Amino acid sequence: MRRRLIQSTLAVVLVVIAVFGVSLVIVESRTISNSAQERVDSEAVRLVGIVDTRLLGREDVTAEILRDQVTQDRYAVIRIPGQQPIAVGTKPGGDVIHAEERGEGGETVRVEEPRSTITREVGRTLLIIGLVALLAVVAAVLLAIRQANKLASPLTDLAETAERLGSGDPRPRHKRYGVPELDRVADVLDSSAERIARMLTAERRLAADASHQLRTPLTALSMRLEEITLTDDPDTVKEEATIALTQVERLTDVVQRLLTNARDPRTGSAVSFDLDEVIQQQLAEWRPAYRSAGRAIVSSGKRHLRAVGTPGAVAQVLAALIENSLMHGGGTVALRTRVTGNQAVIEVTDEGPGVPADLGARIFERTISGRNSTGIGLAVARDLAEADGGRLEMLQAQPAVFGLFLSRTAPRKRTPQDEEPMVR
Repeated sequence: MRRRLIQSTLAVVLVVIAVFGVSLVIVESRTISNSAQERVDSEAVRLVGIVDTRLLGREDVTAEILRDQVTQDRYAVIRIPGQQPIAVGTKPGGDVIHAEERGEGGETVRVEEPRSTITREVGRTLLIIGLVALLAVVAAVLLAIRQANKLASPLTDLAETAERLGSGDPRPRHKRYGVPELDRVADVLDSSAERIARMLTAERRLAADASHQLRTPLTALSMRLEEITLTDDPDTVKEEATIALTQVERLTDVVQRLLTNARDPRTGSAVSFDLDEVIQQQLAEWRPAYRSAGRAIVSSGKRHLRAVGTPGAVAQVLAALIENSLMHGGGTVALRTRVTGNQAVIEVTDEGPGVPADLGARIFERTISGRNSTGIGLAVARDLAEADGGRLEMLQAQPAVFGLFLSRTAPRKRTPQDEEPMVR
């Protein structure tokens, strides 16, 4: 591209120089020739005036007297009636330009100048024009190189940016070049890089959330299937199979919820449901794990509370809190329900040491963990709670108390009138 820009610019300059240079040479040559002829004519008129003046004053007209009146490189011949011709200067050889004038006393004056003087002057003019043309070409080449670099370098940068995007590095460069068209391309590439970065982040987040959220249901399902393989009692097999099917349904709900959250975290299917059912389901699911750890899990508080949300999402939030207490807490874990204002609250607490002071409010940030865990359980739980219009908070650090706040009133459904613009 650089070479093409330089070649095209140089071609344009050469064409301009050829057109205007040839025209200028022709005009200057004619001007120099006409100027030389006018000088010779003026010389002849001047000499005639001098001769006439001397003749009228009855003075002698000699070569010595006229020699100082004839310009160097010119030759003059004065013919006076009754006298020998008077020659001044050296007669030029070859082609000459001349002028001849007649005076009042009948004398004639002829002035000649060699055409080589015109040739030398035209040559000097051509040399000046050639030097100017050469300077123009050099300036054009330098300007073309500068412009080529100004255009080619940004294109190279943009190509590298596009290649980097294709190789999986979506960092925007935020580099601009002062050329509106190129800056527009850079804006589009930066916007694409940011979108790709968001998409990759969302995919990685979905993979991490899926790995974390599916671990517990899969473990529970595996335990039920193991129970089935270890027993020959049909009633036990039927009971365990029913529980396993329930686990499969929960697993399906978890997957669906993760996919929905990945597309739009604000999208939910909130309904009014009984909190006791979700809490009892979690207690039944986690009691075996707590018994294995020599600990207990209990529930208390206000019964028959109804809340607005997605039962599957609320179950996942409670499962994250219960698992967090199992891994990081100690003693008995208690789920207590209460009412505050228009909200139903489920508090999850244990008798462990609580949340370290250095974690504090950062406990809900991703990758933040008090031990060697993934650090995304509480972050996912808060996202799930907020997706249904609720909120998850740490109410107390030592011992740890987490509260899930859910609305008790279903949101008003939007009507067609809500969609109409207000007319003022």
